[in-house]
Amino acid sequence: MKILIVGGSGLIGGHAALHLSLLGHHVTIGSRSAPSAESPMSMYPHLRVDFASPDVKKSDLEGFDAIVFAAGKDPRDLEKDTDADAFWNKMNVEATPRFFDIAKQAGVSRVVNVGTFYPWVMPHLMDSNAYIRSRFLADQNIHTLNSSKFSVVSVNPPFIIGYVRGLASRGSFVNIIRYARGLTPEYDVYAPAGGAHFMSTQSLSEAIAGALLRGEAGKSYLIGDQDYSFHDYFQLYFRAVGRDIEIPVLEKSHRLMGSFAGVGGTLYYDPDPQEAELLGYRRNDIVRAVGEVTQQYM
Repeated sequence: MKILIVGGSGLIGGHAALHLSLLGHHVTIGSRSAPSAESPMSMYPHLRVDFASPDVKKSDLEGFDAIVFAAGKDPRDLEKDTDADAFWNKMNVEATPRFFDIAKQAGVSRVVNVGTFYPWVMPHLMDSNAYIRSRFLADQNIHTLNSSKFSVVSVNPPFIIGYVRGLASRGSFVNIIRYARGLTPEYDVYAPAGGAHFMSTQSLSEAIAGALLRGEAGKSYLIGDQDYSFHDYFQLYFRAVGRDIEIPVLEKSHRLMGSFAGVGGTLYYDPDPQEAELLGYRRNDIVRAVGEVTQQYM
């Protein structure tokens, strides 16, 4: 297939591009700016496209068999002093479905949307959290476009761990590794109470490929790998850098790790094993992923 990866210059889209290319697909990177020359994504054709721009034309997307959309906006994209509700509504609720509709008009036959697990694991948060509500509404709106000639599938992953050569360091990983190495003495060593679900970029890329090839049209899949308490998650990094020390658990927030579940809250769930088998993504990959990230960023 000829596949456009929207958001293909980032971690999730970039890793998916590499994986799909290895499977024999013809990949094009779609993003506002070209991928870093130091990253392997620079070897693919690049389409300069801003999905949220009203200037996107049907002709921009003609000729592609499928699109992987890995450009949904999250809290890292929210600039200071921005009206958050208006931003989420503009980017996720309005712009994302509009882009999918243009893809449908362009003759694209299949799209995979990379969403987020929050609306499916803790739907009650949508009442008070505009970001989570916007991702749910975006998913609902794009699925109204599903038809016999335009297949829409969503995969909704948890916190992602991974690495792609040449990308700018992701602060969350680098900061935890520095913390584990003892290079931030100004921060006390402890883990916040609570925990979350995690998944590697490798597992996610496999799920995306499975959704493209075998996903049920109109379906939103909740995907994932393993639950980890924040204590056990931190412990993986400490052990990876050679500091196997006991980390106390405290009922207070931590600047390096948290979630919308709040202090002490957990975001645990069990992905449907039949859906995981259908999509064909690996499980029990977190220890390997943390080791890879730690080795690369050290």
